[in-house]
Amino acid sequence: MEVLSQIFSTLASTIKDVLPIAAIIFGFQFAVIRKKPANMGQILFGFVWVLLGLSLFLLGLEWALFPLGRLMAGQLTDPEFIHAGKVAVDTITSVEWQDYFWVYIFAFLIGFSTTIAEPSLIAVAIKANEVSGGAIGIWGLRLAVALGVAVGIALGCYRIVVGDPIHWYIIAGYVVVVIQTAFAPKMIIPLAYDSGGVTTSTVTVPLVAALGLGLSETVPGRNPLIDGFGLIAFASLFPIMSVMAYAQLSEAKAHLAKKREQGTNAAQPTTDSIAPNSDEGNKHAL
Repeated sequence: MEVLSQIFSTLASTIKDVLPIAAIIFGFQFAVIRKKPANMGQILFGFVWVLLGLSLFLLGLEWALFPLGRLMAGQLTDPEFIHAGKVAVDTITSVEWQDYFWVYIFAFLIGFSTTIAEPSLIAVAIKANEVSGGAIGIWGLRLAVALGVAVGIALGCYRIVVGDPIHWYIIAGYVVVVIQTAFAPKMIIPLAYDSGGVTTSTVTVPLVAALGLGLSETVPGRNPLIDGFGLIAFASLFPIMSVMAYAQLSEAKAHLAKKREQGTNAAQPTTDSIAPNSDEGNKHAL
């Protein structure tokens, strides 16, 4: 009975949240554009699925992803797990940041895997591949973004463990982004900036937010309100760097390949020039 109550409550809340969006879209369609969509029935049917899908997704967050993220953070920061088989828990006086290496590994892997599975990133990668005529690879972009998110979340977890102020990391990161922007290929810069946004979507955000809150609740001396948030900022910042770095490396690789090809062509014997001269000599001999 409690489960049904939660389902209906979430559904009602979702309808209330989606109604303003529907009002704006249909308001512009009928009041400004003044045309009825040709596939009106399909649109209304799609809205019903949106409501059901969002409701189920929110329930899944509350029942699975948020508790799972906090559970993993709690288990990985448990002193008994950190010092398993080394010393008695009663004798532990302090825990160093190096002792949380499993947290960093888990954060890296969960950031990479959730980003690879991110539907919005897949959609952007496919569109970028189509628009660029295949110059931007789908898997290349997805891997570059996922690597950036993974590094960002691992670094964000380190920040929570040591308790550093977040603004120094963000300022330093954007300084690097500005420098990269000056040297990166112009074609990739807007896509790189957008790549930071597509990572903050349906799959990545719930687990990352839950991991940050769980970590701040279990690491001694940390405040969930001050230290628990901010991982999503890292997950948005570092993909910008990784995508521009991917483009810069690809450009450098292509430039080196071109130079090698030119060097190989220059080193080849000039057989083409010898043949005409030989023919000419033969003609003179004849």
